[in-house]
Amino acid sequence: MAKNLSVWQPEDPNFWKDTGRKIAKRNLWISVPALLLAFAIWQVWSVAVVQLPSIGFNYTKNQLFWLAALPALSGATLRIFYSFVVPIFGGRRWTAISTASLLIPALGLGFAVQNPETSYITMVILALLCGFGGANFSSSMSNISFFFPKSEKGSAMGINAGLGNLGVSTVQFVVPIVITFALFGFLGGDPQIITQADGSSHQIWLQNAGFVWVPFILLSTIFAWFGMNDIDSAKASFKEQAVIFKRKHNWLMCWLYIGTFGSFIGFSAGFALLTKHVFPTVDPIKYAFLGPLVGALMRVVGGWLSDKFAASKVTQVSFILMVLAVVGVILSLPNETSHGSFLGFFISFMILFAATGIGNASTFAQAPRIFSTLYRRNAARLSLNDQQADAEAAKESAAVVGFMGAIGAYGGFFIPKSFGTSLDLTGSTVPALIGFIIFYLTCILINWWFYSRDQAEVKC
Repeated sequence: MAKNLSVWQPEDPNFWKDTGRKIAKRNLWISVPALLLAFAIWQVWSVAVVQLPSIGFNYTKNQLFWLAALPALSGATLRIFYSFVVPIFGGRRWTAISTASLLIPALGLGFAVQNPETSYITMVILALLCGFGGANFSSSMSNISFFFPKSEKGSAMGINAGLGNLGVSTVQFVVPIVITFALFGFLGGDPQIITQADGSSHQIWLQNAGFVWVPFILLSTIFAWFGMNDIDSAKASFKEQAVIFKRKHNWLMCWLYIGTFGSFIGFSAGFALLTKHVFPTVDPIKYAFLGPLVGALMRVVGGWLSDKFAASKVTQVSFILMVLAVVGVILSLPNETSHGSFLGFFISFMILFAATGIGNASTFAQAPRIFSTLYRRNAARLSLNDQQADAEAAKESAAVVGFMGAIGAYGGFFIPKSFGTSLDLTGSTVPALIGFIIFYLTCILINWWFYSRDQAEVKC
C-alpha cells in the first residue's frame, strides 16, 4: 500500500466514490484513537492532582490549580507550531511521531508520583510535558481536513475531534479505577497509603494514572506509521501557510474557538477541583468524567448539525446556551443565605459542556466554508480555476483550523487559573464566572455580525 498519495482530489465525485472515501475513512479511524490518547495524556493531571495531597504532597490549592492548568498552557503554545507541521512533514509521519512523544509524560508521571519528596518544579515540568497531548489536536485536525470534501468536512472533523475529545472523559473515568489495584504487578511499583479522617487507610497506585496508557500509545504509533497516508498535494512550507496571519477571518475564528473549545478544555481541567471547593462533601471524581463525555459526544452531533444547517447558526445557539448555563451555575452556588444546589450546579455544567461540544464542531465547520467562499469569490482576480481555488482554500483553511485549535486551547489554562485567582482575591468564583459571560456575549456579537446575519460578510 502506497504511503504517499500523489493524486488526491476529494472534490471530484468520481474520485471520491471510487478511491477517496475508503482511504479517507481509514486515515480517520486510525487518527481517532491516537487523538483520544493525546487528550487523555493532556488531561491526566486534572485527575492526578486531586489525589496528591492525600498521598503526602504538601501543595497549596493555588499550586494544585497551577498543575491542572499548566498542561493547557504548554499544549496551547505547542499547538501554534503543530498547526503547520502536517504540510511540511506529512500527516502519517507526524501522527506517528507525535503519538510516540506521549510516552515521555506518561512514564514521567508514573515515576514521579511514587515519591512524595519529588520537587514541585519536577511536577511543573511533567505537567508542561503533558502539553504534547494537547498539541496533537492541531496537527490531527489539520491532517484530517485534507482528506475530505467540503460537504463532509464538518462530520469528519466532528468525529475526529469529538471521539478524540473522549480522551478527557476516558482519563477521568479510567484513572480512578486503575489506581485502586496493582495493574502491572511488581513492575508498576509500590502502592501509596491514604489515611482517612476516621483513621482508616487504604492503598492506591497513583502511578497507574500514567503507566496505563503506555501500551496503547505504542500500538497507536505502530498503526499510524503503517496504516496512514501522506498527501503530496498538501505539501506547503511554513512561509506559504503563514499567510493566515494576515487574514482577518483567521483571528475572528480564533476568538470564537476560545469561547467554545477553550471553555470545553478549561472546564474539563477545573471542574473536579471547583466541585471539591464549592461542595466539599461531594466526591468530584465520581462525576468529573461526565462533563467531558457529554461535550465530546455533542461535538459529533455538532458536526452533523453543521453539515445539515448553517454552521454559524449552530454556533450562535451554542453561545446563547453557554451564557444561560453559566447563569445557572452562579445561581446554584452556596452563598451567605443558601447552601447552594449541587443538582442545579451539576445540570448547569452538563448543559455548558454540551453547548461547548456543539460549538466546537460548528466553528471548525465554519472555517473551511469561509475560505472556500472567499477563494471562489476571488478566483478570477487571483487567476485560479475552481480546482485551484479549492486546493488553495484547503491549504489555508487547514492551517487556520490548526491555529484555531492552538489559540482556543489557551482557555484550558485561563479558566482554571481564573477560578484560582478569583478565589485568592475575593474568596468566590462568581467574578470569574461573570467574566466568562461577558466574553461569550462578545462571541455572540462577532459571530452574528460577520457570519450569521443576512448581510454578513461571509454567510456560512
